[in-house]
Amino acid sequence: MTAQHSQHQAPHHEGHSFGIDVGGSGIKGAEVDLATGEFVGDRLKIATPKPATPEAVAEVIAQIVAEKGWNGPVGITLPAVIKNQVVRSAANIDKSWIGINAQELLSQFLDTPFTVLNDADAAGLAEVAYGDDIVRTGPVIFLTLGTGIGSAFLLDGQLFPNTEIGHLIVGEQEAEHQASSAVKDREALKTKQWAKRVNRVLYEYEALFNPSAFVIGGGISRKFDKWGEHLSIETPVVAAQLRNRAGIVGAAMAAKEGIRP
Repeated sequence: MTAQHSQHQAPHHEGHSFGIDVGGSGIKGAEVDLATGEFVGDRLKIATPKPATPEAVAEVIAQIVAEKGWNGPVGITLPAVIKNQVVRSAANIDKSWIGINAQELLSQFLDTPFTVLNDADAAGLAEVAYGDDIVRTGPVIFLTLGTGIGSAFLLDGQLFPNTEIGHLIVGEQEAEHQASSAVKDREALKTKQWAKRVNRVLYEYEALFNPSAFVIGGGISRKFDKWGEHLSIETPVVAAQLRNRAGIVGAAMAAKEGIRP
């Protein structure tokens, strides 16, 4: 690397990686110190393009990597089922993603190695690495409450990838259409009203899967002490330790370890 080149592109540090979390409202990226799971420098967030087509999202991903001057491996999460790097579903991004080979698409925009995985799976892996001990033992369901409801199934810390239980019908409609944090905002639900909906969804999940614990992530997990007290299911429910950093951290881990679901 020439001196001239290195002025605007910081060399990536050993033990550091870079994660990008593509969400329904924002695309966020940060360098991560994998020894601690902490961000290095500030997180960069850019609004998710509307419509969130593959090319439009890929351009923002490339912009974040460029603005951060990162030149090492990159992990990227999508709110989608990812099988052999092919996008098989599209929750809260444009339907034109379905059938896209993420490696082929993004390699036109990025000149660094990268890995693509489901957003909730990435967050779940980060919680296993850096979160509460409860996540590492037995059958655990990790949920992100955000634009939708993402899920990661973990057994003794090992991931069963691409579960999508946010789309399970609970009562009359999909779980995420009644209990995501976006629904809380859209319908201006009071905390207790919304928590009752979350409880109903968790009750259904509890009956079907019998986990040893639920771990709740996403931005709303920061306020867990305000709404968690309204939950009445038998299974323990805890807030994710990494809050809404987990997607970026899990993406960075996947990039470093070369995980490709």
